[in-house]
Amino acid sequence: MISNTPKDILIAAAIIRNAEGAVLLVRKSGTCAFMQPGGKLDSGETPEQCLLRELEEELGLILEQRHLSYVRLESAPAANEKNTIVNAHLILVDSTQSELFDDVCPAAEIAEICWTNPDDPGDIVLAPLTRDTVFPLIKRMASTTVQRR
Repeated sequence: MISNTPKDILIAAAIIRNAEGAVLLVRKSGTCAFMQPGGKLDSGETPEQCLLRELEEELGLILEQRHLSYVRLESAPAANEKNTIVNAHLILVDSTQSELFDDVCPAAEIAEICWTNPDDPGDIVLAPLTRDTVFPLIKRMASTTVQRR
């Protein structure tokens, strides 16, 4: 018997923006949806430890804990796993040291990367978490920052 009950996976996902406000997205090999870089937490791993490991494995980014700011936990349907809910620890990555991101290139299971404007992502396929949660969150964060000035 096939179960239609969703299963949950726990991940850490990076929100990385460049100076122009574009967001770094990745597409895994054999898939069509672009999403935040990151991945599943290993046993005993904190979300921040997971994200540092995944960013190094997938993009060659070597960052430190001080570059990360925890945002919150969000849930969405998984883009690449049927009947699965992604519970994502969203973590903002300090990208003010833009030279760290100049040589970002896909590695491991990542087939492609792109910098995408969250206000106008064009015709790329976005993962539900990115489309329905992360991009609206980025817009709210940007409007809050503008209002505080």
